[in-house]
Amino acid sequence: MRKNPIDEFFRIICLCSAFMIFLVLIFLFIELILNSWPSIKKFGLSLLWSSSWNPIKQDFGALQSIYGTLITTLIAMVIAIPASLFIAFFLVEISHPILGRVVGEALDLLAAIPSIIYGMWGLFVFAPFMQDYIQPFFSKNVQPILDIFAVFLSNITGLHISLPFFSGPSIGIGFLTAGLILALMVLPFTSAIIRDIFKMVPPVVKESAYGIGSTTWEVARHVTLRYGLQGILGGVFFGLGRAIGETMAITFVIGNAQKISFSLLAPGTTIASTLASQFSEAVSQPFFRSVLLELGLILFIVSFSIQVTAQIWLNRIRKKSGGGL
Repeated sequence: MRKNPIDEFFRIICLCSAFMIFLVLIFLFIELILNSWPSIKKFGLSLLWSSSWNPIKQDFGALQSIYGTLITTLIAMVIAIPASLFIAFFLVEISHPILGRVVGEALDLLAAIPSIIYGMWGLFVFAPFMQDYIQPFFSKNVQPILDIFAVFLSNITGLHISLPFFSGPSIGIGFLTAGLILALMVLPFTSAIIRDIFKMVPPVVKESAYGIGSTTWEVARHVTLRYGLQGILGGVFFGLGRAIGETMAITFVIGNAQKISFSLLAPGTTIASTLASQFSEAVSQPFFRSVLLELGLILFIVSFSIQVTAQIWLNRIRKKSGGGL
């Protein structure tokens, strides 16, 4: 069979475009290693568990940044995942077509808002609201319950256990505020992906479930949710990747304090916000700059590892469900 020159040219272009992705990843990884090598040579892996941060003495650690990244991401995903599922169910299964279209378009517009706008809104509007209402509520009503529970656990185990998750002054900014802003930013992306996945469920399958007497909740739970499980997990991991790497919005509302605190009301930092807030100071200091680039390398490795792990997990789920590789 004679090959069409246009098809062959199209195949080559597609192959080169796909291969370019691997080249970008490889060159980016190499560039980060080369530029962060002075920091790697001095600190090695000790940077990961050190919490020091003294640019004058050139003593640095990444533990507080890693801790802040994990805490804010955890808060965001705990809120965003169930909220995204409920929004998607509402848009696909419950809402009127016109109302669903309006809400869906508003959801897409919310995803198009730049992150710096979220950060400015968080700093000037949401942080004062947190300071005046939300944080005092948690300090006065939730923290005493945690203290009683901590005393109960201490009496049982014989160990001194403290749960100061909502202790400290209410200053508006901090881990909790950053996590809530991050959840608001992740929500449109995960909701839109899950909504589109739910729309791909064959109508005949849902109609069959309704035909045997299933309720809307039963159809959503046993048909829609199971049919779109792989796509849902993909949307969740996409949101997780965005949450880990978010920079500007978090920089505005987390406080950028280089310390570790178990209180969610306290200020802290993340890897991305440390890079954003410290890089202008580090431009004229080569070693300081190499430390920040090593933080970027850590963030790159963490994000890449999460995506690879997610893809392997999704492939296993697809294989178990009979979808092949």
